[in-house]
Order: sequence, then C-alpha cells, then structure tokens
Amino acid sequence: MLNLKNKKLIVFDLDKTLAESKQPMDDEMAGLLRRFLEQVNIAVISGGSFKQFQKQFVPKLTGSTLSSLFLFPTCGSAFYRHENGSWQNVYTETLNDVEKAKIFKAFDNMFAQTGFAIPETLYGELIEDRETQITFSAHGSTAPLHIKSVWDPDRTKRLRMIAVLEKLIPEFEIRTGGTTSIDVTRKGIDKAYGIMQMQKHLNIPVRDMVFVGDDLGPGGNDAPVITTGIEIIEVRDPEHTKDVIRSSIKAS
Repeated sequence: MLNLKNKKLIVFDLDKTLAESKQPMDDEMAGLLRRFLEQVNIAVISGGSFKQFQKQFVPKLTGSTLSSLFLFPTCGSAFYRHENGSWQNVYTETLNDVEKAKIFKAFDNMFAQTGFAIPETLYGELIEDRETQITFSAHGSTAPLHIKSVWDPDRTKRLRMIAVLEKLIPEFEIRTGGTTSIDVTRKGIDKAYGIMQMQKHLNIPVRDMVFVGDDLGPGGNDAPVITTGIEIIEVRDPEHTKDVIRSSIKAS
C-alpha cells in the first residue's frame, strides 16, 4: 500500500470516505486524523457545504493542528484555511441570482420530463442553495441514511435526470453526489478543479499529493480527480480509510 507519509498533501473525500453520508465522523476516525495531522498536511473536498463541514467533520478535530487542515467544500468551489484562531475564506465561486434561478427552473422542468414525484415526507430541503452549488437530494438534504441508501444505489435514476438537465442547462457542471444527490456548479468546477486550486493556493505540485476516495469509478463524483494525474487510493468505506491511515502512521 502507498505510504501516505511520502506525500506533501493527503486529499480526502468526506462522505463514505471519512464518515457515512451526512453523518458525524466517528471518534475513532477523528482520533486517527488528529494523529495524522501532526505528521502531514490534509485537505478534505466534498460536495457538502462549509456549514455541513462544520457540523459533520470539524468539531471532532478540536485541539488538532488545524493549520495543517484545508477545507474545500462544494467540490472545490470554495476554500477555507485555519488562521489566527478561526476559519478564513480564501476564495468562493458564488453563483449569481440569474444562474441560480435558471438552475432551479431546470430542475422543475426535469421533474416533469422524468416523472419524478416529490416524496410526501421530505427531510430538509429538496433543492438546496449552497451559494456556490445547487444540490438536489431526492428525499431531502437531511434524509436518514437507511432511506437514502435504497433510492438509487446504482445511480440509474440520477443519471437519467442528469441527461435531461444537461440539455436544459449545458453551460453548468452537473454530476451525481453523495447517495441521492445531484450537484450543479459553474462549468469546469468539480473535484479536479479543486485539486488544481490546491496546487495553486498551497504551492504543492499534484505529483506530491494523493487522493483517497470511495467513488472513483465511471460517473462517480470523485472520478474527475483522475484527469489531474494525482495518485489515488480507492476505499470501500470509512473503515477501509481507517486501515489506510493506520498503515501510514505505523510506517512512520
């Protein structure tokens, strides 16, 4: 297994890599990451908003070397680093009101064309404005994992929806995200964009990075990183990620 300690930056996906989808990271993973942050620089990139990072991930790392942790929410369309005791925004690719309205209208048209029926019970927002990204979640943004996991496990439903959206709003980037989500950002903004922003802002060449994620197959939301040439480690779930981190800690 690749020794992560040989790299200058370890880039992790969040959902289903460091934590279950939209669930708080568990204490064991938090402990491993706290130890790892004392040895390496870590970036986390996800389709989730910065607010979701603060809820799901950041609180578990209190007391860590946070200056070595870099956060890239909404697929790298924003970047936060910890300086002077708080999280500072470095850049944000905010969608304007005209862009947002066009995306929301496209979702309405897509629902009509595909016959998607809004569930009677929604958990959170069906279509969430994350400022830099618009995200559709079939049962709502905070739906329980046991409900989300059975809706579209092979992405067939979402890929059919995306095929319609691509005709309606071809000027935007559209991809599957999480377990039941579709994420929309400006064209060219995906996890590959995030990797290149890491190279630019952290002054670390892609050759000195490694990406760890669970969804690197065709159509997967992690797959765009492959185009950057970054070394990759594909994991099955957070338990597999723990094994990868433990191996690197022991190797050091």
